[in-house]
Amino acid sequence: MPARLLSVPAVAAALDVDRRTVYRFIATGELPIVDLRTGTGRSRVRVPADGLEEFITSRSVASPRTRR
Repeated sequence: MPARLLSVPAVAAALDVDRRTVYRFIATGELPIVDLRTGTGRSRVRVPADGLEEFITSRSVASPRTRR
């Protein structure tokens, strides 16, 4: 089954961040992409859903324990 691909606006909405932040994550290599370029025009990038899940998991932290 093919991987589910998400647009940059969909990833931004899922992470509750601006699209520019998603592009920064892509530029630093933190988010994988699939480039669907069809010619000399702008590239059309998509983020694999599995890659987004891995990104979220890698940034997850345990909540600090509360003092009694």
